[in-house]
Amino acid sequence: MNEFLKKHLKGDTVVWTVFFFLCVFSVIELYSASSTLAYKMENHTAPVVQHIMFLVVGALLAFFVHLVPYKYIRIFAYFGLLVSFVLLIYVLLKGQSANEASRWIRIMGIQFQPSEIAKLSLIIVVADLVSRIRANPAFENKYFTWIMVVSGIIIGLILLENFSTAAILGVIVFAMMFFGQISLKKLGAILGIVVGMMLLGYVVVKSVPKEKMPGAFDRAYTWVARIDRTAKVSEEEKYVINDENLQVQHGRIAVARGGFFGVMPGNSIERDYLPHAYDDFIFAIIIEEIGLFGGILIMLLYLWLLFRTGQIATVCKSTFPAMLVTGLGLLITLQAAVNMFVGSGFGLVTGQPLPLISRGGTSILVTSIYFGIILGVIREIKSEEEKKYNRENTLDEPIVEIEDI
Repeated sequence: MNEFLKKHLKGDTVVWTVFFFLCVFSVIELYSASSTLAYKMENHTAPVVQHIMFLVVGALLAFFVHLVPYKYIRIFAYFGLLVSFVLLIYVLLKGQSANEASRWIRIMGIQFQPSEIAKLSLIIVVADLVSRIRANPAFENKYFTWIMVVSGIIIGLILLENFSTAAILGVIVFAMMFFGQISLKKLGAILGIVVGMMLLGYVVVKSVPKEKMPGAFDRAYTWVARIDRTAKVSEEEKYVINDENLQVQHGRIAVARGGFFGVMPGNSIERDYLPHAYDDFIFAIIIEEIGLFGGILIMLLYLWLLFRTGQIATVCKSTFPAMLVTGLGLLITLQAAVNMFVGSGFGLVTGQPLPLISRGGTSILVTSIYFGIILGVIREIKSEEEKKYNRENTLDEPIVEIEDI
């Protein structure tokens, strides 16, 4: 398989392998977890066929994107950021609701989440601005200000409709600045401001009635209610299933049923009780069907990807591609970690999909673009090394291979 990938695909064998196996797990588990959707449709295979089509299109996207030089991706990101800014405002005003939040818009019959475009664009733009700081330390204040303004606007707009996505994106932007060696004094100030704003927001929500606040802040009341409800659960209430804890409790039951090797694919019972077994809680179904063994295997795939992007970042000769693969690797793995914690019953319900595995066209396509960009960076590194070797026309210095690092 290694030789086949090297022959027909550019980039990196490890990243392509992770992408492939995540898609395989996705098809197997989505086929089982989407039973409630299949039951409602005349064509019972429609949900999984549609999912496979998205994965195929996603694979094609990853392939074509990895052929695009990252210097063009840097340019497109600013346009994408402008478009996502407009769409995020539009979704707040006229977006379609999902789980008490306006997250979707429909254009020409196509439904998607603008936050997915915003995440990708912001990470690329922040990678660019951090690289400019590293290239011109004297202009750190200027570019740092731009990072704060751009990130503050985009994350702030996402925050009004999706707290978890905004929090994940904020953590990644902060991590990119940390790895980019931005002044620790500035980073400390950011932490202080964010913590202060969160405490202030909590106090305001607890003291001001929801009816007196603008509708844009409804999600803040939802999250505070979830935190309070989780904190006040008594020992007896832990074993009671009601409308408020339906997803969490059935997710825990699915995990408990799985054991180490699971009940085998297709034999899940909890898929018929979990309202979002095919997206938010698909990890619970994975553990139920293929057990803790399968859950650990999925975790290792994401961790393998994170480790590999770290290796790639260390061999990049300029800051931009290093920050780019770092940010995208963190985004995929952190989102996966949040979904796994929620699906296992250890965290508040957030609505974060499991990258490439959960059902959702926008998420699959955009995640595939993440993989394509990461692969494109590796492709360019190898191409530059080959050109250097050909110019020197000597065997004294072998080509640097990422596999050897």
